[in-house]
Amino acid sequence: MARLVASFEAGDVDGIMAEMTPDCVFEATSPAPDGTRVVGGEAVRAQWQQLFDQTDDARFETEESVVLGDRAIVRWRFSWNEPDGRRGHVRGVDVLRLRDGKVAEKLSYVKG
Repeated sequence: MARLVASFEAGDVDGIMAEMTPDCVFEATSPAPDGTRVVGGEAVRAQWQQLFDQTDDARFETEESVVLGDRAIVRWRFSWNEPDGRRGHVRGVDVLRLRDGKVAEKLSYVKG
């Protein structure tokens, strides 16, 4: 979990994917109400790469993480630069399923 969190905070897609299983599942926070479901390492990598490439100064900050056996919960804050120069942000939580020391499933939810 520490390596995954550090990779998100650094915007390191290679580092993120090194901590995920090849058959990982990611459910994004949008569009409402269920978010986009992405399956498989290549597709998940593409999602993260797009986010970091297309978001001006994208930053994840971990507020708290807890591991409970094969599950983990990460509370985070995601921020970016708005076109008008202001700093925007959302706060959210990930519910993770772990397998063999890697993330097999990452379900993301946001406030708001």
